[in-house]
Amino acid sequence: MKKSFLYISLAAIVLVVAGVAMANASLYKPSALIAAISLAIGLGAVPSLKGYQYTAWIISAVVAGMLFPDAFKNWGGINLRDKTLILVIIQLVMFGMGTHMSLKDFSGLASTGKGVLVGLFCHFSIMPLMGLLLTKVFQFEPEIAAGIILIGSCSSGLASNVMVYLAKANLVLSVIVTAMATLVAPLLTPLLMKTLAGTLIEIKFVDMMMEIIKIVLVPIGAALLHDFLKRATTAQKKKVNIIAVLAAVWIVAVVLLKSNIAHEGLLQSMQLSAFFAGAVIAGVVYHWLWVKFPKLDSIMPLISMFGIIYFTTVTTAAGRENLMKVGFLLFIASVIHNAAGYFFGYWLSRLFGMDKNSSRTIAFEVGLQNGGMASGIAGSMGKLGTVGLAAAVFSPWMNISGSLLANYWRRRPVEPQRQEDTKEHKD
Repeated sequence: MKKSFLYISLAAIVLVVAGVAMANASLYKPSALIAAISLAIGLGAVPSLKGYQYTAWIISAVVAGMLFPDAFKNWGGINLRDKTLILVIIQLVMFGMGTHMSLKDFSGLASTGKGVLVGLFCHFSIMPLMGLLLTKVFQFEPEIAAGIILIGSCSSGLASNVMVYLAKANLVLSVIVTAMATLVAPLLTPLLMKTLAGTLIEIKFVDMMMEIIKIVLVPIGAALLHDFLKRATTAQKKKVNIIAVLAAVWIVAVVLLKSNIAHEGLLQSMQLSAFFAGAVIAGVVYHWLWVKFPKLDSIMPLISMFGIIYFTTVTTAAGRENLMKVGFLLFIASVIHNAAGYFFGYWLSRLFGMDKNSSRTIAFEVGLQNGGMASGIAGSMGKLGTVGLAAAVFSPWMNISGSLLANYWRRRPVEPQRQEDTKEHKD
C-alpha cells in the first residue's frame, strides 16, 4: 500500500514540472505538496530509505509553509503562533522525548566523566562560536543571525542518540552527554546568547533561563517521574501521590495570589514553582494512563514528531518572505555549521585522548542540535518567523547528514579497543 504513494509522488512531480512550465500556480502548488507528502509516506515501504521518512515529513512541512503560508496563521480563530500554544506544544515534544530517557541514563556518569566533560565543552563552544562566525561571513539580518547562534547554543537532541546507535558507537556516553547537556542548557544557552547575540537582539538572561526551564526541564522532569514510578514501591507511590495533591493546591494558590503580588522576581519564582508542580501532576497522571494503556510510551515519539512538524510548518509560513531572500544562504550555513560540529567534535575528542568510538559519539553530540528547543525559545520570544528560521532550515539537514554519517561509520566499525591499544604499543 505504502509503495503506491511513491508512484503518486512521481506523478505529482510531473504535474509540478508542467505547472511551473505553464506558470500555473493552482497546478504546481498543490501538486508539490502532494508529491512531498506522498514521498514521505512512500519511503516507509523501502527498508533502506525508511530512516529518512521523518526527514521527508519535515521537508513536507517546509513545502506546505512556503506554498500555503496563509493557511498556517490562524485556525478557527486560534493564532497558531500564540506563545501559550507554542509553549504547550514544545512541552509535549520534550515530554515525548523524555519518555525515552530514564533515571538509569545517569548511572554511568562516574565511568564516563571525562567523555561527558569533553562532550559538553565541545558542544557549548564549537557550535555557538561557529554560529557567530557564520553570521559574520554571510551578514544575515540581526534576528536571523541571532537564530543561528541560538541553535548553536542549544543542547544536543535525542536524534544524536539514534545516530550513535546506528553507527554502533558509544551509546552509553551519548545518552549521558545528551542528558547532561539538557540539564545545563537553562544556564549555558541564555549565557551564550547574552554574550554572542546580545548586540543583535535584546536578550533578557533571567527570562530566557526561565523559559528554557519551562520548555525543557519541566516536561523532562515529568517524564523522569513517570520512569521512577515504573519501579517505585507502593509506599513510594503513595508519597508521590501526596506530593501531587500538594502540588495541585500550590498551583491553585499561585493562580489566586498572583494578582496581589507586585514584586516581579517573587511572582516569577512562584510561577516557575507552579510549572514544576504541574510537572509532578503531569508525571503522575501520565503514569496512571500508562498503567491503563501500556502502549502509550510508543505513541509519544509520534506526538513529538507531530510537534516538530507543527513548528517547522508554522515557522516556515511566518518567515516565508525572509526564506525567499536568504533561504539558500541559510541552507549553506546549516551544512557548514553541521559539518564543523562533526569534524571538530571528532578531532578534538581524539586530541583529548578519547578512543575512536567515543570520538564518533562526541561528533554526533556536537553536530546535532535540539531544533525543537530552538523553535520553542524563538516562539516564546515572539520571533518565530525570524529567530526561529535557522531551526526550520537546519533541522532537516541535520537529520539527513546524521543518517549518512551514521551509516558510513556503521560500515566501518572500529576495532576492539584492546586490539587498537596493542597495535599502538607495538608501533
